[in-house]
Amino acid sequence: MIEQIKLDLKKMLEQAFLNEFHTSVNVVIEAPKRIDQGDLSIPVFTIAKAISRPLPETANHIKKTIESSMISTLFSELIIMGGFFNLRLNSTAMAQKVIVNYMSNQNNYGDSTIGEGKVVCIDYSSPNIAKPFSIGHLRSTIIGHALGNLLEKCGYKVVRINHLGDFGTQFGKIIYAYQHFGDEEKIKKDPINELVKLYVEFHELAKTNPSMDDEARRIFKELEQGNEEYTALWNWFRKVSLEDYMQVYQLLKVTFDSYNGEAFYNDKMQPVIDELKAKNLLKEDDGAMIVDLGENMPPALIQKTDGSTLYITRDLAALFYRKNTYHFDKCLYVVGNEQKLHFEQIKAVLKKMGYDYDEAIEHINFGLVLQDGKKMSTRKGKVVKLVDVLNEAIKLSQAYIDEKSPLLEGKDLIAEKIGVSAIIFNDLKNYRANDFEFNLEDMVRFEGQTGPYLQYTSVRITSILNSEDFVFDGKIDYSILSRETEFEIVKAISQYQMTVEKAALESSPSILAKYLLNLASLFNSYYGKEKINVENQLEKNTKKHLLAMVRTILNDGMTLLGMQIIEKM
Repeated sequence: MIEQIKLDLKKMLEQAFLNEFHTSVNVVIEAPKRIDQGDLSIPVFTIAKAISRPLPETANHIKKTIESSMISTLFSELIIMGGFFNLRLNSTAMAQKVIVNYMSNQNNYGDSTIGEGKVVCIDYSSPNIAKPFSIGHLRSTIIGHALGNLLEKCGYKVVRINHLGDFGTQFGKIIYAYQHFGDEEKIKKDPINELVKLYVEFHELAKTNPSMDDEARRIFKELEQGNEEYTALWNWFRKVSLEDYMQVYQLLKVTFDSYNGEAFYNDKMQPVIDELKAKNLLKEDDGAMIVDLGENMPPALIQKTDGSTLYITRDLAALFYRKNTYHFDKCLYVVGNEQKLHFEQIKAVLKKMGYDYDEAIEHINFGLVLQDGKKMSTRKGKVVKLVDVLNEAIKLSQAYIDEKSPLLEGKDLIAEKIGVSAIIFNDLKNYRANDFEFNLEDMVRFEGQTGPYLQYTSVRITSILNSEDFVFDGKIDYSILSRETEFEIVKAISQYQMTVEKAALESSPSILAKYLLNLASLFNSYYGKEKINVENQLEKNTKKHLLAMVRTILNDGMTLLGMQIIEKM
């Protein structure tokens, strides 16, 4: 709401300067340097320069324009401070506006319509079949899921795609290994570990027997061509792998609209190659086929010398399929920083092909998960499985609950919600492009910038509201909400929708995460100073209305991030 006031004020002043001085002026509205100087501040220097008037005259012109406007009642004080024009909001009027808006939208507070009628495809998670779902896939899965939630909150139709890594020469190796030294019963009992063992064993043996690599390439080539025996094995490996991955998705409460992986596009790549040829974009280079992207970018390798295709060929086929099937307005790829060039090449090839939606393709990049400053992909030579990390976080949460609330009903489920949400929030509070340090013990703490801190704050508010029957009926003393401590919370509440929109448009869940931390901090500070259940019924009701709004936003915001809400702790 404050953002809307700033926008209305900006438009009004710019129009007034245009009418009066026939000059286009950019009016900047920002926060004052100190809270005691007001709520909004307008630098006057640049405006005075643009209209060629002295500072005092320009500031007075701003003052008279606001005083004669329809929005003047929203401000209690207009202050000229040297080169700045500061405004203090009418806290009573503002609080009333926020409450009325909330009461009109209790079930969907913060919802936005900026994406109405638009479709966004999000490609995220995408683990590799026959390999463990490792900690390396954590960020893509969590960031992608949160972005989907944020975009849906803003009115977009979201298509969630898990582009499984289910094709490639590694399947020729695994099929060879299974046929020569595999064990069906062992794979049924422990599919991922056994398939990984076969893959590792193949590589060890191939060091002294290079012909195995040739045989694996032959098998994969026949798999591409539809060999029934190899296809049956591939389908089995894919099925048992996906069943294993579902353990992680169920813990994270992550779902997808499509599990079409690389293999799905096997019969859709030749039309891409044919189109590139027809448009004279393919060039031969040492037997391989490439698209030349100019001096500033390496060429895109479309087809190897043996005729097999590469990631970029499959990604182009997938892109065309998604455009034709879902008619997207944007297509987001939640993939690590290291794939930057790959997506630049895809966009460049698309543009060369004459398509006009290259700018609709967005690489949502992210940094590494670190432990002790090193990439947390392996631990003591072994892959770090995400399901093991999630279970470890749950155990730490269980230990905390056993210590603090051993008789808590349903504590196993609560511990799961706390542990899993702790990992999710610890990731999302960091700006996605940055690397971040992974420390389980820190992230499951109930104090500091953690997920459990947010969950506990929500539980604390629930406990206060449940101490007596509370109904959100709008019986409020707005003069109480106009006081400095309450009004800071009111202002934060008014910024929720704007925060959601900003997080969605910038593909940055950390914007919402940091907002929630600030809101929780404002409440906890307030609760430490103010008594809620006071004798005066109207005052008590007013304070509980404020707390109810804070809880609504905390719970909604946590849900958007993919966290789980708990009622007691």
